[in-house]
Amino acid sequence: MNYKLMLRMMGLTLLVETLLLLAPLTISLIYREDPTPFLYTILPLALVGFGLSRIKAKADFFFREGFVVAGLIWVVLSLFGALPFWFSGCFDGFADCLFEIVSGFTTSGATILADIESLPKGILFWRSFSSWVGGMGVLLFTLAFLPKAGGRTQILVQAELPGPLVTKLVPKTVQSAKILYMIYISLTVLEILAFSAAGMPLYDAVVTTFACVCTGGFCVMNASFAAYNTTCQIIAIVFMILGSINFTMFFLVFTGRGKQVLKSDELRFFLGAVVIASALLFVSILPLYDSPGTALKDAVFQATSIISTSGFCTTDYNVWPPFAHVVLVLLMFIGGCSGSTAGSIKCGRILLAARSCSRNLLRLSHPRAVKVVKLDGKVMNEEALNTIYAYFILFFLLLGGGCLVVSLDGQSLVTSFTAALGCLTNVGPGLDGVGPVSNFSAFSDFTKYLLSLMMLIGRLEIFPILLLFHPATWGRS
Repeated sequence: MNYKLMLRMMGLTLLVETLLLLAPLTISLIYREDPTPFLYTILPLALVGFGLSRIKAKADFFFREGFVVAGLIWVVLSLFGALPFWFSGCFDGFADCLFEIVSGFTTSGATILADIESLPKGILFWRSFSSWVGGMGVLLFTLAFLPKAGGRTQILVQAELPGPLVTKLVPKTVQSAKILYMIYISLTVLEILAFSAAGMPLYDAVVTTFACVCTGGFCVMNASFAAYNTTCQIIAIVFMILGSINFTMFFLVFTGRGKQVLKSDELRFFLGAVVIASALLFVSILPLYDSPGTALKDAVFQATSIISTSGFCTTDYNVWPPFAHVVLVLLMFIGGCSGSTAGSIKCGRILLAARSCSRNLLRLSHPRAVKVVKLDGKVMNEEALNTIYAYFILFFLLLGGGCLVVSLDGQSLVTSFTAALGCLTNVGPGLDGVGPVSNFSAFSDFTKYLLSLMMLIGRLEIFPILLLFHPATWGRS
């Protein structure tokens, strides 16, 4: 294990977090709020980050180191990121602070806050800004803006970017990281301008965009998107969909290869799921509404919000019929496309698993038949398929175990199940006690720590975090 390079990478990432904290500090000063929560965090963070970044190390490591350092960095980043919340005095305990910042970095959008609007603007800015940073990935941000981090950078990208496959846009990984962030920043600016043009106040437009373009789900209003007009809600639908699409698709469009986008199996599956789910929800909830237009808007918004793992809401869908609840839960399992900011299982994995099952059924009736599994025209090797099988097994084991432990808090089955599912898939809100008008404050500190861990596991696609707990990881091989 190249421990020195791992510590150096961690130090560089902590320095990046130090710089990021200057943004909410500035907001606090602009609105004449107490800046000490950020000052108290920046000083020790800068000292630790600088000290670790000065470690000299050989610039090479392999998959084990890459995945382990990705997991460790996200844990340490969250611990330091929770300090402004802790120093602000706006939260009841460190478990609440950690839960909130992990929910931000992992773009989950789950919250323990009952009165969001009462918090200082600087704290709310950091809460939403953490979602924006975590959406594309903190390691990717480090590689894009501190390219001399060292090491085999493609391994770090593979450990952090979501989906079964990671494709470089250009031969150099660092250059690919820069392109991805340029696309991400462009979408962010466009959404801020759109929200502002639709009448949303500038501060709200900025922080809401931070949580929307990354499919994060944090809102600065207690009523979530119900507090804004229909135009703002439609804009949110558009950008939640854009944030759920593989960012490679944007690169193809910008480089004049738009026809390849139309051939994407995963994109077609994702858009089809949005359309079908919206139609099913619309038919289910129509009797509850006086206006078909409002019913259609809420159906499309919630379908998009859940499948993109954003977790925003325009209405209390807890009062919707059971059929609608089942549709929403199924969407929580699907998620967005690989290489997007969305969470959950991903459309690509579901397609590959379905096609692999189809191949195995064919072999039962035609043992000598030769059939390969493809995604977007590319043949998947058996090693990649085995990794997907392992992912599914671990996902459902973690979901079952998490639900079992969460239920010890005495919550209902629906609350316990959707709380565990919402955190593992990074959707955030669930149903019943953790529905759109509720929060996670009723859980014990132990459960909040557990759910925070599940959010990290879900965001890093299971393997990097679980490797931290595997004895063989720390062996001498």
